Amino acid sequence: MAQKKTAIVTAAGSGMGADCARRLAADGYHVAILSSSGKGEALARELGGVGLTGSNRSNEDLQRLVDLTMERWGRIDVLVNSAGHGPRAPVLELSDEDWHSGMEVYFLNAVRPARLVTPVMVAQGGGAIVNISTFAAFEPDPVFPTSGVFRAGLAAFTKLYADRYAPDNIRMNNVLPGFIDSLPETDER
Repeated sequence: MAQKKTAIVTAAGSGMGADCARRLAADGYHVAILSSSGKGEALARELGGVGLTGSNRSNEDLQRLVDLTMERWGRIDVLVNSAGHGPRAPVLELSDEDWHSGMEVYFLNAVRPARLVTPVMVAQGGGAIVNISTFAAFEPDPVFPTSGVFRAGLAAFTKLYADRYAPDNIRMNNVLPGFIDSLPETDER
């Protein structure tokens, strides 16, 4: 009998990250969820997984999530890197701090966890990493400049990573969704 696979999903308290966690659980995966709100822990309990309240901007929080996942299930087969929302303003009105924040939210959110799960995936013979990116990685949208700029960088990182770790049977891909209305339906909407 095949061992049940395990997935980590970051920024999964709501939106696309939460929906990815739900789908993975429905497909039979153990799920470990990181979110900056308690919603991720609640969702993990609902799905029979583990959750941690923390930030994908924190190496320590990400390491705790990897450690928790390995202690519980002993493997990591899938990593889904979701993201929150970065700064928005006209391109020249963004401060240096805004640009740095955008890099944290849209680029390093994928680099940091990849560093941590890659040795695990190499040791177990493979895995898959999926970065939730944006259509604006290749055709920037002036409404979301930090997203477009840093996710274009994420595309380059993903290519470099995929080429390097393909011999280890590890895939990394970006998905490029358009606009997703992830707000709950209400009487007003």
